[in-house]
Amino acid sequence: MLMIKAIVRPDKSSAILKSLFDAGYVAVTKTPVVGRGKQRGIKIGDVTYDELPKEMLMMVVKDEDKDFAVNTLMEAARTGSKGAFGDGKIFVSPVDEAYTISRGTKEL
Repeated sequence: MLMIKAIVRPDKSSAILKSLFDAGYVAVTKTPVVGRGKQRGIKIGDVTYDELPKEMLMMVVKDEDKDFAVNTLMEAARTGSKGAFGDGKIFVSPVDEAYTISRGTKEL
């Protein structure tokens, strides 16, 4: 199993969640976060905003579903056909174990 975490623009999260749902990925956790990427925030006049609102989407997928899930996320999160600074970042990491609390069972 793999954990996919995507940091995305808040205005894109509904479209991303719909794309994931349509692709068969219904279990997603969404959390509001703040941060900045390589662009180091936005400067407007003399004020620099370096804590930009984003949303983090987290999901666990089977190893063999990684490429499809990442591509689904990327296509839905990208601004325009070529993308833009601030569209976000996707992280993939292994999941050693997972448990369902209500049933008290270990996931495979």
